[in-house]
Amino acid sequence: MAAVGECSLSVPWKSVSLTHVEYPAGDLTGRLLAYVSLGPIFIIVGFVTLIVFKRELHTISFLGGLLLNEGVNWLIKNIVREPRPCAEIHPSVHSKYAMPSSHSQFMWFFSTYSFLFLYLRMHQTNNARFLDLLWRHVLSLFLLTVAFLVSYSRVYLMYHTWSQVAYGGVVGSIMAVVWFVFTQEILTPLFPRIAAWPISEFFLIRDTSLIPNILWFEYTVTRAEARNRQRKLGTKLQ
Repeated sequence: MAAVGECSLSVPWKSVSLTHVEYPAGDLTGRLLAYVSLGPIFIIVGFVTLIVFKRELHTISFLGGLLLNEGVNWLIKNIVREPRPCAEIHPSVHSKYAMPSSHSQFMWFFSTYSFLFLYLRMHQTNNARFLDLLWRHVLSLFLLTVAFLVSYSRVYLMYHTWSQVAYGGVVGSIMAVVWFVFTQEILTPLFPRIAAWPISEFFLIRDTSLIPNILWFEYTVTRAEARNRQRKLGTKLQ
């Protein structure tokens, strides 16, 4: 508990603005879009969780691309130096430059890279051709919708102009294509060597680049192993 006299305002206080999103009071749409604009934070948390539990090199590379994309965004912002449209409304924003929108660039990088991964990296390994294509189409549409909503939220909440989110989307999409090609052509052939490093073996880092559909592979292997162990357990109990 603070002692009497310690609650002085002589030193200015600042908020951690990483997740600080403001919206008009009483505006339900603005409130919903404020939560939507936190999409990049949720995605980063998801990536960290996947890396901790999966230890897969392509996932690590994907996260590396996202971080590089953020670095490019910071560089462009500090070169262009275009201010935010309504800086007086959001004085707590940590960055005063807004061209291009980092939220838009992040989401369109993520969506474009995921789209390329779904249609070019993952291949069908079972006979359910229709269902296989259907879930890819649905997931791709969902990703594009989320990317658009996050971009729109930045304009609606007056953090960016339409041109700023549009340029962010263009830069993010271009970065995604470049990073996907770099990963497939340069990094993927190196993954087996990286996975064989002693430090990679110590941290259980693995390479699944030669497995066309990792979801289907993990499902079938896990199911077969579970049935095998169940049979062994049943034999011991007899």
